[in-house]
Amino acid sequence: MESSSIRLPNTMTKSTLGILDLLALRGFDPNKPAKLVRHQDKRYDVLQLLRDRWLETYQCYQSRPVFDGLDFIVSFVGAGGTRARFVGVYRVLDRRPGIEAPLPPNFPLREFQQSRYYYTLERQPGFEDFEGRLIIEWGLGALAWHQRLSNKPVFELLSEPSLLTPFKDYLEFTLTYSELQYLYLNPEANKEWRARLSAVAGVYLILARTTGAQYVGSAYGLEDIWGRWSDYARNGHGENRGLRMLIEKNSSYPAEFLYSILQILPKTLAKREVLNWEGRYMKKLGTRLSLN
Repeated sequence: MESSSIRLPNTMTKSTLGILDLLALRGFDPNKPAKLVRHQDKRYDVLQLLRDRWLETYQCYQSRPVFDGLDFIVSFVGAGGTRARFVGVYRVLDRRPGIEAPLPPNFPLREFQQSRYYYTLERQPGFEDFEGRLIIEWGLGALAWHQRLSNKPVFELLSEPSLLTPFKDYLEFTLTYSELQYLYLNPEANKEWRARLSAVAGVYLILARTTGAQYVGSAYGLEDIWGRWSDYARNGHGENRGLRMLIEKNSSYPAEFLYSILQILPKTLAKREVLNWEGRYMKKLGTRLSLN
């Protein structure tokens, strides 16, 4: 049976495969001045920037001269805990004041125009097969987002690239609508997410960010959480009359929806019992619209 990914040791030993070992196979010279960069920002959704193809612009603008004297940066995004997912290798071409580098018209972070520095970064070819697939162990110094070049251990090489954080626990995540669509449209890259959501029934919440309105729904019988959420991923309303009316009235939806789980339940639980759980949460949260 073919494995969906290659799991590698996550402790550094003399025989552990390191990031520089893999990059060297694609012609990267570790003797050139370079840094490892791990983007994980509390102010911004870095993975959303990556999915929207804005991460390269994001990393060009800096408040300090962190890329001075470098030939290359090896770029990653946070992948949960102290791990990092490979984005690409970039040549550092030049630096100028941020105000001299006009932002692209649709770039969402307009305040970046005030950044002190702008670096022209050129993506290097030859590393495409590692993008989104290669996971390294960044180590305990996770707060140090840019570090000198070192042969950090490779933790995993996924069979397909993924732009979502790893699944942790049913009650610990919130998905945006774009993330839900990404899950739905990229099944091979998100096998664990789909497997976990397909394993349970339960009660879930859809939150409208712009208004704070809350909508409680449930999945029961043979239908699992993933089966129900797939309906939302396809059209935003999942054939629910109330959500359809909301979307028709407000063009900002469903892009403003957030999805989370309130209670997981066995798929064998009777419909009546699941609906009882749903009713309890509707009462607790003061919601009026059931999504069933």
